Amino acid sequence: MSLKSFKPVTPSNRYKVWPSFDEITTSTPEKSLCRPLKKSGGRNNNGRITTRHIGGGHKRKYRLVDFKRNKFDVPATVLTIEYDPNRTCRIALIEYKDGEKSYILAPNGLQVGMKVESGQKVAPKVGNAMPLKNVPLGTSVHNIEIRPGSGGKVARAAGQQAIVSNREAGYALIKMPSGEIRRFNEDCYCTIGQVGNTQHMNEMSGKAGRTRWLGVRPTVRGMTMNPVDHPNGGGEGKSKSGGGRQHLKSPWGHVKGQKTRRLRKPSDSVIVQRRNSK
Repeated sequence: MSLKSFKPVTPSNRYKVWPSFDEITTSTPEKSLCRPLKKSGGRNNNGRITTRHIGGGHKRKYRLVDFKRNKFDVPATVLTIEYDPNRTCRIALIEYKDGEKSYILAPNGLQVGMKVESGQKVAPKVGNAMPLKNVPLGTSVHNIEIRPGSGGKVARAAGQQAIVSNREAGYALIKMPSGEIRRFNEDCYCTIGQVGNTQHMNEMSGKAGRTRWLGVRPTVRGMTMNPVDHPNGGGEGKSKSGGGRQHLKSPWGHVKGQKTRRLRKPSDSVIVQRRNSK
């Protein structure tokens, strides 16, 4: 996967760095694996905005991705590598011997025509899914389950990989993408390889419009708002709200460093009991 830059014939092209999409083999998704995707605009069931800066964007269909890989010991053939608007990595359409199709996350190096399989005794090669207890130490994995059978949750974004560093007492020690060492039950399944689209972190949209296509609305500084909209708003010119200096606050009125935990919270007594027991 490579990136392409553009001649700066327009302001938006000057810094634009987009993926080349060389690995994409088809632009039409598998219809049976697509579902409608409704936009929320950042609002909850009461119609109130609970997450700011969400709205608009291009219409999407949700692709049903198989994170569980629980069709064991049945080889599948990779049919296509596709773009997924709902995630940063690419997805691969695979077809099992019995004709069933499903989407999986496309790891780096997976190509059309390759065979992938899931099971206890499969070979540790790119795209295969297997339990952590059978993965050779030092292997890069992704799509790791947190609990056996729950489906992959960890290391699913573009370019992510975790390293199986050790095993002890029924647990596998995994070096996370953040560098943290974490224990996982050795019966949890994972997929071999690094997630594809590794250059995603180096992409640059080049203009505000492309960000709007992704469904992200503008972020405005509180100081430029009116007093009714933000604690830092109002005042004449560049004042610190209301014409006088004050501590800068969050949109909900909290000063930086302010403790927001509720006094006499019921769980506090549990914490105190644990401390006393130690």
